[in-house]
Amino acid sequence: MKTIGVLTSGGDAPGMNAAVRAVVRSGIFHGLKVMGIKQGYKGLIEGNIEEMNLSSVADIIHRGGTTLRTARSEEFKTDEGRGKALNVLKVFGIDGLVVIGGDGSFRGANALSKEGIKTIGVPGTIDNDLGYTDYTIGFDTAINTVIDAISKIRDTTTSHGRANIIEVMGRHCGDIALYAGLAGGAESVIVPEEEFSADAVCKKLIKGRNRGKLHSIIILAEHIVNPYELSEEIEEKTGITTRVTILGHIQRGGSPSAFDRILASKMGAKAVELLTSEETGRVVGVKGNEIINLPIDEALKIENKFDKNMYNLTKILSI
Repeated sequence: MKTIGVLTSGGDAPGMNAAVRAVVRSGIFHGLKVMGIKQGYKGLIEGNIEEMNLSSVADIIHRGGTTLRTARSEEFKTDEGRGKALNVLKVFGIDGLVVIGGDGSFRGANALSKEGIKTIGVPGTIDNDLGYTDYTIGFDTAINTVIDAISKIRDTTTSHGRANIIEVMGRHCGDIALYAGLAGGAESVIVPEEEFSADAVCKKLIKGRNRGKLHSIIILAEHIVNPYELSEEIEEKTGITTRVTILGHIQRGGSPSAFDRILASKMGAKAVELLTSEETGRVVGVKGNEIINLPIDEALKIENKFDKNMYNLTKILSI
């Protein structure tokens, strides 16, 4: 193992830069040449690669997004596209590869591993939708971004005596909604893992109004129901003016939290350690504050378990 590459793939997440920094500096510490691959698998196919040094990753630990940039690549999903990627890796003499991203990125890494390229995956996604690890890089920062938005929205909602539906990201995982809903004191938390009832939401709003409550926050995970249609239904059934705020990609940006910086640093360094030990086709994660690693195939089969106890707690504390 003389030369390794690092790329970020899929959706960006706060803390990816901290992970890249850890890979580069750990690699150099172990006497390796480190190549930065820009724009993910797309950049790999196109040969958008340059050598990185200590200065390449100076002052990026606190930056959101990814300085290597990212892109989705349909071409890489084809045999021809992966063939091009393999040729580029050979041309640049890259013996090992660290892939920072989500499940789709890991499947790409696994495919390269089976073609003889040593690969290690690092979980970077705000969705926290990988069941093998307690947390993914970027999740904590995204939650804090939502919490900050809730606080600001609550101020104006209280002033007008309204309800507000705040739609958050998460794809098919309700963790952002769940954690932010509990920490933000939301009256209702709507997630894909639990059955949704508009009537139950309306009932809680009416009960709150009857006891003099001046505002209500409803956290809605994306892709469950149209938030504007839900707001109309709430207004029709309760008479409470209900606004909609879709946070969107603001949740992916911003300076990563201390937790995400530390997690990314640990995972990035562990990925390099595995490569120097000639490991391949594995992903790193965290369980009980310990950095773990396991085969990609095994990791992707582990179901992401929803925290039902936390969900029930949100209902108890919002009565």
